[in-house]
Amino acid sequence: MAKHGEEAHEPTASELEVGDGPKGWAAGIPGVTHSMGPALAQMGPARTAKTVMKLNQKDGFDCPSCAWPDPHHRKTFEFCENGAKAVTWEATPLVIDSAFWAEHSVTELRGRTEYWLGQQGRLTEPVYKPAGEDHYRPIPWSEAINVLATELNSLESPDEAVFYTSGRTSNEAAFAYQLFARGFGTNNLPDCSNMCHESSGWAMGESIGVGKATVAFEDFERADLIIIMGQNPGTNHPRMLTELENCKLNGGHIVAINPLPEAGLRRYKNPQKVRGIIGRGTDIADQFLQIRLSGDMALMQAVSKRVLDAEAANPRTVLDHDFLDHHCQGLDKLREHLSHLDEATVLEATGLESSEIDELANRYMAAERVIITWAMGITQQKKGVDTIKEIMNLLLLRGNIGKPGAGASPIRGHSNVQGDRTMGIWEQMPESFMDAVGREFSFDPPRHHGFDSVQTFEAMQQGKVKVFVALGGNLVSAVSDTGVAEAGMAGTDLTVQISTKLNRSHTVTGAAALILPTMGRTEIDIQESGEQFVSVEDTVCAVHPSWGNVEPVSHHLLSETAIVSRIAHAVLGEKIDADWIGFEKNYDLIREHIARVIPGCENYNQRIRREGGFILAHGPRDTRTFPTPTGKAMLTVNELEYLQRPAGTLILQTLRSHDQFNTTIYSNNDRYRGVHKGRQVVFVNAADLAQLGLKDGDYADVHGVHDDGVSRVMRRCRLIEYPTTPGCVAAYYPEANVLVPLSLVAEASNTPVSKAVLVRLEKVAAPAPANA
Repeated sequence: MAKHGEEAHEPTASELEVGDGPKGWAAGIPGVTHSMGPALAQMGPARTAKTVMKLNQKDGFDCPSCAWPDPHHRKTFEFCENGAKAVTWEATPLVIDSAFWAEHSVTELRGRTEYWLGQQGRLTEPVYKPAGEDHYRPIPWSEAINVLATELNSLESPDEAVFYTSGRTSNEAAFAYQLFARGFGTNNLPDCSNMCHESSGWAMGESIGVGKATVAFEDFERADLIIIMGQNPGTNHPRMLTELENCKLNGGHIVAINPLPEAGLRRYKNPQKVRGIIGRGTDIADQFLQIRLSGDMALMQAVSKRVLDAEAANPRTVLDHDFLDHHCQGLDKLREHLSHLDEATVLEATGLESSEIDELANRYMAAERVIITWAMGITQQKKGVDTIKEIMNLLLLRGNIGKPGAGASPIRGHSNVQGDRTMGIWEQMPESFMDAVGREFSFDPPRHHGFDSVQTFEAMQQGKVKVFVALGGNLVSAVSDTGVAEAGMAGTDLTVQISTKLNRSHTVTGAAALILPTMGRTEIDIQESGEQFVSVEDTVCAVHPSWGNVEPVSHHLLSETAIVSRIAHAVLGEKIDADWIGFEKNYDLIREHIARVIPGCENYNQRIRREGGFILAHGPRDTRTFPTPTGKAMLTVNELEYLQRPAGTLILQTLRSHDQFNTTIYSNNDRYRGVHKGRQVVFVNAADLAQLGLKDGDYADVHGVHDDGVSRVMRRCRLIEYPTTPGCVAAYYPEANVLVPLSLVAEASNTPVSKAVLVRLEKVAAPAPANA
């Protein structure tokens, strides 16, 4: 077993290398070499074969990165570049030994980058930082759990505790975790959905009554048209590119709507096909609309207006009247509202030409089966909820809900973030769920809403949160307003992180802090009743089992389910009718409860053992039934709003580099955008650079432009001339989170608005050469 000790090189600003702009294609042989090279180097041939060959297989484990669904018929290599990197990152045999904690203080670790922290290896033993000390020290599991139990049971109110969850948590661990929190007496259950697809849930819930995708996996290759909005599949969920390729090969068309040209939306070289190795590959986007940030709502309204105008010119030839008459309401109000839409306002908001919008509308009206798919480029806008309601309006007008090859497809970005919600991880679960869980475990759950992720830090600022527990994740880095987030976390009495590897949230602690090391999804989980498996739900509502298949890196590790069960038993005892000791021994016991509490999960233990698992029922998708208050899908009226840009300012969006998953940094490179050995950069249109008196290669401080009187600055960033939408710039997440005020959130969903932030650039001196 390898121990920590090798320093991960952290390049200085002067070492940054910038290439010739965005690449024109994605994947191909480089995708294979960049995924398998690190795997072989870090895990060796045997462990690499055991992991990647079982990745996303029916008898293997679910990828711990994105939530892209698996096909019914799996290929031998059912993974992508970033999936392989995620497995390498988790299954590495490199571990942090006991000496590490004496060598490195918390203060020193706080000065390290996310990349360096992640490269130190797997956590293998519980560690504790007492109040007033600056070092973690190893302690036994029993002592660690007792520290947490004592602190929780001493609180004046259960609502002084917050229980956060990352999307990689299994269904079994998530169900046990929310049961523990509610048994303790709080609904403070924020999760990573609060910061990504919360807007999708709110909007789709109002429109069709269900906040999940209305498509099945096979619908992508059946579609006549796929409209991709606010996402970069080539980096964030690369396996989607294969289904986009299948759509094109079957005669379908694809439209990409994005402020930046992305390699994966231009051309895809499938490494599992000859044409992807020695040929050109497949051109993906038939039309690319380079939209201005915050202009998506205006675009959707403009397309819907064109559809309605075409119907008016040729009655009963454009709209799906049978669908609208039987399954929808609100058409007349929508038609009246959009009749007043001003084209000049649309063009200003979108940055597009009328001819481009005409082309999109014509493509939409010519297609019988249309999928619109989106991600955080849409959800993380102030009007994200209303924008998604406009997406739903457009789909409903031509009956593109509840038929093969068509539908709404929010792409969840983390492996089981959707499953966690299904299991009850939400700060405002409906009364029906509370009634069911209360009956099942013989207690009265708290009924008041808890804190979401943003509200958690607002409560920390007010001194209302004393204990913070995180089941996975890296919330300090992931949430907006970095300075406020760190100050809030530092003001708590105890922070607890259940993790596989180090991240920044382990270095920004409460007065006291615990790190509880957990097994990864790749590892074999043996409990008293035998080998265990867990289950997950992907972005199209498919629930399937996940079996680890390599030996854990340490015999000291516990599974997430075991950790939650032990904490709950120590804190609650017999307060509620839950067999916590039995839950750890046999996960089937948890699934029996899931079957009786969660709608659609009946006979869970039997159905999850079927090959490939099962698919949750979905009324709008399966039967065109809509669980809204009226029983019909709702066409909604939404007032257009977009971000105005004062003179001297630019609109910033945050994004991931190619060698990154959420806050996990696999390297300091982004080969698709030509950036190497650094991340402190800003991508700027050439015209904007010239207007501001700047040039490619200059350095600038990036200042947030807000009216709350707080100074927010990202220091000394290399400016890169890049073909972004004029007036719009981009920078890497999480580094740019410092520029996003905690109060800057999407209406209704309270999601941080990280895709439309006003900034200004202030030139500074270039860094001194490294050898100066």
